[in-house]
Amino acid sequence: MASSSKKERGVKRRQVLQLFALAGAAGVLGVPLFGCDEAGMRVARRSQAMLGTVVNLTVYSRDREQAEAAVTATLARMAELEGRLSRFRGESEVGILNRTGTLEAAGDDLQDLLQLARRVSEASAGAFDVTMLPLLELYHRLADQPAVIAGEEGRAAIAAARRQVDFRGVRLEGGRVSLASGMAITLDGIAKGHIVDQGAATLAAHGCRQIYVEAGGDLLVKGGKPGRKPWRIGIRNPRPQIALPLPVISSDSLAVATSGDYYQPFSPDFRHHHIIDPRTGFSSPELAAVTVTAPTAALADALATASLALGAKQAADLLAAFPGCEGYFVSKELSVSQTAGFPV
Repeated sequence: MASSSKKERGVKRRQVLQLFALAGAAGVLGVPLFGCDEAGMRVARRSQAMLGTVVNLTVYSRDREQAEAAVTATLARMAELEGRLSRFRGESEVGILNRTGTLEAAGDDLQDLLQLARRVSEASAGAFDVTMLPLLELYHRLADQPAVIAGEEGRAAIAAARRQVDFRGVRLEGGRVSLASGMAITLDGIAKGHIVDQGAATLAAHGCRQIYVEAGGDLLVKGGKPGRKPWRIGIRNPRPQIALPLPVISSDSLAVATSGDYYQPFSPDFRHHHIIDPRTGFSSPELAAVTVTAPTAALADALATASLALGAKQAADLLAAFPGCEGYFVSKELSVSQTAGFPV
């Protein structure tokens, strides 16, 4: 995911510590907590720092040992994937690809992600693009300098970075991946969702059917809760200092991802943030947040990223091209809209 600056690492560490404080009741530092619900099911919860955030697992089972083995295996699988897909690790598959421009034998997970990313890139006319790393790194260097970004020097630098961005420059032939000259990729807008999906698959492989897997707002639930109760998922207010009633999603099985201008802002007014439209080099001025529901967390993750860049109308058209996908949009002015099938 290339090496991050000391400042970025410090910010991430503080964010993780804050999230641990919030997640303490769910089991801290990988220590599982168990209890019984009213139906007599065992409830296993565990939280662990990973992916620059905190991963939270909830598993219902009648067998405590099964649940403990499942969550341990799941966290190991998710950590393994982070080690192979992170751009911040030089010896990861993505790190090697970015450094050398070629990866001779990409793993199945990277191949699957690149294929899905290509689908979303083509469907969104380039609003989603894994080769946007040069733009993202430029904005990190100019963080909290909106005047520079808007000025002549900044615009020239953005134009130069955009010339290194084009999803069509990623070539996947068999297991071999190569990049056009000067390109580098980031899977920030899709890998976390994929890792959530794989966490859920690991729990299922261990016989767990009623599960909740969440990482930094990307989540997947399956099986409902005991007593035929659905999972309830709140939508975050992008401006918590302003009252904004938002709906709660209720579902037995669903993947959900949210992209917002507040996650990594590069200016105090949220005008510039980490979701950058690769086609313009700037963040879209329309939306503050997008929540997408989808069959998989990877697809929800990618579509939420693209939707924030596109704006509500074009995003609704994009989601319509993917069966089972719906969206909820919050504008900068805090007006809300949603696709017809959004599950609230």
